[in-house]
Amino acid sequence: MSFGPDNTPFDTLGGEDRVRSLVDSFYDHMEDDEEYAVIRKLHPADLAESRQKLHDFLCGWLGGPPHYMQKHGHPRLKMRHAPFPIGESERDQWLGCMARAMDDLSIDGELRSFLDARFDHVADFMRNRG
Repeated sequence: MSFGPDNTPFDTLGGEDRVRSLVDSFYDHMEDDEEYAVIRKLHPADLAESRQKLHDFLCGWLGGPPHYMQKHGHPRLKMRHAPFPIGESERDQWLGCMARAMDDLSIDGELRSFLDARFDHVADFMRNRG
């Protein structure tokens, strides 16, 4: 799949409403599924701000509106996540949670392959423990 200014992953996914659905599904799984308990404990009790920040980040990261940058400046993902212990287990839980969310939205084919690769790259980059 080839993306460009007139065909971004954001557009292919379906815009802001679909990003919101993806984020909500992601955090619903994190909240409800015991297999994601470790990464759930790294988040605040109220996930509203986390949901909004991930939505805003993903919109821009996927080629849509740069909401996160407008509100918070450059994401500096590694720095912002430095206080949290992120090893292979946390990375894998995050990726599993996102995979479940993409399954819920029936994201498949070339878009799914693209997103899996991008999420895998970023999740691995966030690791700060063996």
